[in-house]
Amino acid sequence: MSDASASALPPGRPRRQPFVHPESLSLDSSFFSSPPVNFLQELPSYRSIARKRTNIPSRDKQSGTLLKPTDSYSSQLEEGIAENLNSQSIRKYALNISEKRRLRDIQETQMKYLSEWDQWKRYSSKSWKRFLEKAREMTTHLELWRDDIRSIGGKFGTGIQSYFSFLRFLVLLNLVIFLIIFMLVLLPILLTEYKITNSSFVLIPAKDTDIQCTVYPISSSGLIYFYTYIIDLLSGTGFLEETCLFYGHYTIDGVKFQNFTYDLPLAYLLSTIAYLALSLLWIVKRSVEGFKVNLIRSEEHFQSYCNKIFAGWDFCITNQSMANLKHSSLRYELRADLEEERIRQKIAERTSEETIRIYSLRLFLNCIVLAVLAACFYAIYRATIFSQEHMKKEIDKMIFGENLLILYLPSIVITLANFITPVIFARIIHYEDYSPGFEIRLTILRCVFMRLATICVLVFTLGSKITSCDNYSCELCGYNQKLYPCWETQVGQEMYKLMIFDFIIILAVTLFVDFPRKLLVTYCSSWKLMQCWGQQEFAIPDNVLGIVYGQTICWIGAFFSPLLPAIATVKFIIIFYVKEMSLLHTCRPSPRQFRASNSNFFFLLVLLIGLCLAVIPLTISMAHIPSSKACGPFTNSNTTWEVVPKTVSTFPSSLQSLVHGITSEAFAVPFFMIICLVMFYFIALAGAHKRVVVQLREQLSLESRDKRYLIQKLTEAQRDMRN
Repeated sequence: MSDASASALPPGRPRRQPFVHPESLSLDSSFFSSPPVNFLQELPSYRSIARKRTNIPSRDKQSGTLLKPTDSYSSQLEEGIAENLNSQSIRKYALNISEKRRLRDIQETQMKYLSEWDQWKRYSSKSWKRFLEKAREMTTHLELWRDDIRSIGGKFGTGIQSYFSFLRFLVLLNLVIFLIIFMLVLLPILLTEYKITNSSFVLIPAKDTDIQCTVYPISSSGLIYFYTYIIDLLSGTGFLEETCLFYGHYTIDGVKFQNFTYDLPLAYLLSTIAYLALSLLWIVKRSVEGFKVNLIRSEEHFQSYCNKIFAGWDFCITNQSMANLKHSSLRYELRADLEEERIRQKIAERTSEETIRIYSLRLFLNCIVLAVLAACFYAIYRATIFSQEHMKKEIDKMIFGENLLILYLPSIVITLANFITPVIFARIIHYEDYSPGFEIRLTILRCVFMRLATICVLVFTLGSKITSCDNYSCELCGYNQKLYPCWETQVGQEMYKLMIFDFIIILAVTLFVDFPRKLLVTYCSSWKLMQCWGQQEFAIPDNVLGIVYGQTICWIGAFFSPLLPAIATVKFIIIFYVKEMSLLHTCRPSPRQFRASNSNFFFLLVLLIGLCLAVIPLTISMAHIPSSKACGPFTNSNTTWEVVPKTVSTFPSSLQSLVHGITSEAFAVPFFMIICLVMFYFIALAGAHKRVVVQLREQLSLESRDKRYLIQKLTEAQRDMRN
C-alpha cells in the first residue's frame, strides 16, 4: 500500500521515505526485492488514489503520469529499519528471539562506525533509560492501595477501579495541600510557640481602628454540661474555636528570627494561592490525556458498533459474575446505540407540529427544574438565616437535640436537597424525549450543578449576613461586628460542619441502610417487596459527586480553617475502606458501566468545575469583604488582598516598576492577545490532528481492501496451480 501511495505522487514533489515498522517485517533477504509494478497498480488503494488524482487536472498537468515504484526500495527499507533501531528499544518490538538477535547484531554493527562521542551518548542514553525503568518499577510498589485497587479492577472492571483511583488522587492532593499550609503557616508558629528556635512573635497594634471592632468575646468558662464537648466537637465551637483549627488562632503579624522577620499574613495568603494553583495544575495535567482522546476521537455509528463488539471487552475481569455483568453491559450499550439511532430517525421524520410540541414540553419541564433548584436554594438560604439568628442563644436555654439541630440545620437542608433532587431530575428526564446517552449526561450535569451550587448559596448567604447590619451602621468596622466579631472563623465553622455532617451521612448510609438491605435481600428473598427492592447498586456518578462535593468544601474552607485539608485526608482514607467494604459485601455494580478512559476524564472535569466554583467565594471574601479587626493575621489590613500592595511597596524601586508594569493594562492587553493567538494555534493544531486521524482511518480502510484483494488473488493462484 505504501508503494501504491508513493507512486501516486507527482514527480516534481520530493518523495518521503516509507516508514517501516520492524513488527511487520520478516528480515529475510528475499523481502527486499522490488515488487512488480503492474501488480501493485491493480491494488484498490492505488486505484483510489489514481481516481482522486484524475479529479485534479492542474496537478495532472504538472505530473503527467503516475510515479512508478522506486528502484531503491530495499535501500529505503533498510534505512527505515536503522532509523527505528536508533530511536526505540528492541524490547518493545513483538518479534521472536532470532529476529531480535539479528536486530541487535545490526545495532552493534552500526555502533562500530560511530565516533567515540556518539558511542558514549548512545551508552549513556541506554543506561539512563534502564535507570528510569528500574525507578518506575520501584515506585509502583510504593503506590497507595496498589493491591486493593488492582483487586477491585480484576473483580469489577476498570470503571469502578477508576473511581477508587480517583479517591486515591484526592487523598494525595489533600495531603499535599496540608503540607503546603503546614510549612508556610503552622511550622513557624509551632517553632516559636514551643521555643524550638530563637524566635518571637511580632504583634503590631492596630492603627485608626475603633476599640469596639477589636472586641472578640470568648465563650464563658462557667458550668459546662457533659454534652457540650460533643457539640463543640461536632460544630467547631467552644474549645475548638480557640485552637489552630480555625482562622482566629493566627492573630500574629509575623515571626522574628535572628536574621529576618517572617511575614505571616503574606505567607497565609500565599499558601491559599499556592494550593489553589497546585490543584488546578494537577487536575489539568491528569485530564490532558483524556481530553486529547475525547478531542481526536469522533466515532461514527458503524465504528461505535464495531468497537463495542470487537474491542469492548475488559480483560481485567477475572470474576464470572462480573463477566456476566460485562456481557449484559455490552448488550445494554448496543441497545442504547440502537435506541439513539431510532430516536435520530424519529427526529428526522418529526413534523413541525410535533417539533413545536416537544420543544414546548421541554421548555415547561426545564422551568420545573429551575423551580426545584430555586426552591432548594431558598430553603438553604432560610435555614442559614434561621441558624445564624438562633445559634447565639445560651446553651442552657435549650436542650441537647435542639441545639444540635440549630447548629446543623443548613447542613441537613443541603443533604436533603442532594438526596431529593436527583430523584426528581431522573423522573423529569424521561418525559423530555432525549437519547439514553444524553439523558445520563444531562442528569449528571444537573446534579453536579445542584450539589456544588448549594455550597456557594450557603457561603453567599453568610456573606450577606456578615456585610449587613439591622439596627446600626456597619461603617464603623465595615461588617456586622456585633454578630460576627471574627467572621472568618464562623465561616470556617460552617465548612467544618458541612465536612463532618457529610462524613456522618456516608457512614450512616453504609452501616444502617446498605448492610440491612443486603441482609434482607439475602435472607428474605422470597418476599415480593425484597425482590422489587433488590440489592443496592454501586452507582459511580453518585459516588463521584459525593467526594467532589467534599473536596469543594475543603477548597473553600481551607482558607478559613487551615487544618481542614488534614481532616479531609483522614475522611477520604476512611471512605476508601468503607466504600471498598460496601462494594465487596453489600452492593452490586451498576449495569450502566463506565469505561476507565471516559470515567477519568469525567471525574476530573467535575472536579475542575468544583474548583472553579470554589475560587469565586474565596476571591470575593479576600478582595471585597473587610477582614476582621479582632482576630486573624489581617487585622491591620482593610482586606486580605491589601497585604500584596503593602509587600510590593517594600521592594526596591526598580522591582516595583517591574511589578507595576506587569500588572498594568499596557502589559495585560498584549499578553491577552498573545494568549489568544496561542489558543488559536493549538485549536488549529487539534484540527490538523483530527484530519490526520481521518486520513489514517482511510488508509486502514484501504489496507483492509488491499488484503481482501490479495487474498482473492492468492486463492485464484492456488486454484490455477491445482488445475
